[in-house]
Amino acid sequence: MIEKKLEKLIDQAIKELEYDDCFLVDLKVNNNKVEVFLDSDDSITFLKCRKVSRFLEEVIDEEEWLGIKYTLDVSSAGVTKPLKMTRQYVKNIGRDIEVKIYGEEKVKVLGELMAASDESISVYYEEVIKEGKKKKTLEITREIPRSEIKEAKIKISFKKKKK
Repeated sequence: MIEKKLEKLIDQAIKELEYDDCFLVDLKVNNNKVEVFLDSDDSITFLKCRKVSRFLEEVIDEEEWLGIKYTLDVSSAGVTKPLKMTRQYVKNIGRDIEVKIYGEEKVKVLGELMAASDESISVYYEEVIKEGKKKKTLEITREIPRSEIKEAKIKISFKKKKK
């Protein structure tokens, strides 16, 4: 019940603060602790998080949704958190991604995110196979249905990409 009220309030905050590029990724409510994780099509800043937090606090305090003592944390979803929404996938096209797939417990697809939609993502990677005594590099673009993705995370790399 409180989660739905908070989700609506967060949407209202995003609209009223004119943060159309921002969106709710996750909301966790545990007793009197509320954690709000936001993301953005561009970048989520500390200032945006703070303004959303102040907006939420004002209503939560006025309406006494959580009583007098509660903790509210509004922060970026962060690059280490799994991707959940299509907007997050689209934002990260061109970056390295690691995808765990249901039913392929020991296999991870690691490559460059090439495309994303509500139905699937495309990941490009190279695979080296042996042909006799020689090695051959295959270039693979794998389409993965979103329903088969157990977890997908952006991989941070400081190596320069080959052009």
